[in-house]
Amino acid sequence: MSNFGLEKAFRKNQIEFERAGVGDRYVLEKLHQNNWVIGGENSGHIICLDKHSTGDGIISALQVLAAVVSENQTLKQLCNDLNTVPQVLINVPVKSGYDFNEDDAITTAIAKIKKQMGDNGRLLLRASGTEDVIRVMVEGEDAKFTKKSAESLAALIRNRSA
Repeated sequence: MSNFGLEKAFRKNQIEFERAGVGDRYVLEKLHQNNWVIGGENSGHIICLDKHSTGDGIISALQVLAAVVSENQTLKQLCNDLNTVPQVLINVPVKSGYDFNEDDAITTAIAKIKKQMGDNGRLLLRASGTEDVIRVMVEGEDAKFTKKSAESLAALIRNRSA
């Protein structure tokens, strides 16, 4: 779920990057598959396998501080290449069991938005694992398009799942 700007910065700096499912267990799975030692989520759950086997906020903070000290730069300087993009997240309440993947109007709208964004944004829809909501997340360089796309998709889901 990390910001699309992070992915772009990694690509620019030729740092390997893959997205995993939401949750520490999926991040850990991806780390093991790729033989990597660090991965995380935008929630702050960062897994440093050379230090610990789960996401730990204190270890994450200490690792960031260690990088600042070892590079002899400020955190702001270290993040110069990171330009986050506008991100809109809308939680849409739905009836229990509603599956947006089975709704042609929704999948068509998703495809249309993705085509319009091209490589300049990202769209993610997922059912919450804890409540009856669909999480609609759209991010991209064009703030107006990002907001409009997220809102229109959320409205469509609201209407179709009623």
